[in-house]
Amino acid sequence: MAGYNLYKQQIFGKNVIIFMKNIVRFFIAVAIPVFVGALAGFFTATSVKGWYSTLNKPSFNPPNWIFGPVWTILYILMGIAFYLIWQKQSPVDLKRKAILFYFMQLFINFIWSILFFYAEQPGWAFINIVFMWIFIAGTIYWFLKISMPAAWLLVPYILWVSFALVLNFAIWKMN
Repeated sequence: MAGYNLYKQQIFGKNVIIFMKNIVRFFIAVAIPVFVGALAGFFTATSVKGWYSTLNKPSFNPPNWIFGPVWTILYILMGIAFYLIWQKQSPVDLKRKAILFYFMQLFINFIWSILFFYAEQPGWAFINIVFMWIFIAGTIYWFLKISMPAAWLLVPYILWVSFALVLNFAIWKMN
């Protein structure tokens, strides 16, 4: 009986450690894109009430207040998708490609805010967002090979970026 109790404690202890490790990974996976988004928001905030407010915008331009909540949700979904990939047992090369595409699109996403809002360059931002869309599509492709739910979590993101691409182009051409 003593051996059984020791075995039970070892199994329970491992489960707690694995659970805590997963919680930490989940927090890190979600915190990374949320942090990147918050940092990008720093570059965006001052321009929204200044330079951006003076631009001609198309009729389908959403109200400014919608961008913050939408991007926050998208960054959280990106983090959850990354967590699913991080946790999944997959061939190292496949996982490496998926993670590389994920971080490239996140970096390009961050650069877009600097180009569009901070540098006030909607033309360069448009070129950037085209590359962002390509890398998001690539991320979805590689995530799909590892985890279908992770890939689907990025669909709202690519849809929003598709809209943002059209909006960016329209603003660039109108100004």
